Amino acid sequence: MNDNEERPVTIIVGRVWRRKGGESEGVHVMLVAPDDDSAVRRALEALAKEGYAEAELDQIGEMEGAPDEEPHLSAWQGATEGEVSIVTFDEPA
Repeated sequence: MNDNEERPVTIIVGRVWRRKGGESEGVHVMLVAPDDDSAVRRALEALAKEGYAEAELDQIGEMEGAPDEEPHLSAWQGATEGEVSIVTFDEPA
């Protein structure tokens, strides 16, 4: 990939905890990074900055274009602009 090509948005899926031993939330982290290791490192740094004590990241992949619905559409747009976007949600019981 040359420098003039846009890098795809990476999505990382997992769970996060505000405090150790507390309730978990599902998380989708979207960002643009040169490789998976950099993506994971930036995601963990962003989660820590947002106050999450623990994170368990399960999957990483590249998105194939913009999502159709919010809040993921806004998160994807933020990622294309250089942000690390975090979407949390309640996990099914």
